[in-house]
Amino acid sequence: MSSITATQYQVAACGTAIFPKETALAYLTLGLAGEAGEIANKAKKLIRDGDNADKRQEIGKELGDVCWYLAVLAEELGMNLGKVMEDNIEKLSSRKARGVLGGSGD
Repeated sequence: MSSITATQYQVAACGTAIFPKETALAYLTLGLAGEAGEIANKAKKLIRDGDNADKRQEIGKELGDVCWYLAVLAEELGMNLGKVMEDNIEKLSSRKARGVLGGSGD
């Protein structure tokens, strides 16, 4: 099993990014939403038609596409994906500690 860090992934993903820079924010945001929608649609079909390894594998491929858009969007915004992830875990840990993980938390 191989694994890379979020930062390594972000660098590699950005190395494959080809899109119109003048509309980067819109392009990447729409791409991210589209890929998330594909996950939702595949999950819906998994629920409707039954669960199996092939369907889960297909969802996994879409998760990879979401990761790509997320990493490249973070780069376009001048953010390190690893730091974004770290900050999110800190926020969620704080909510858990305060007993507000299930609510708005803020």
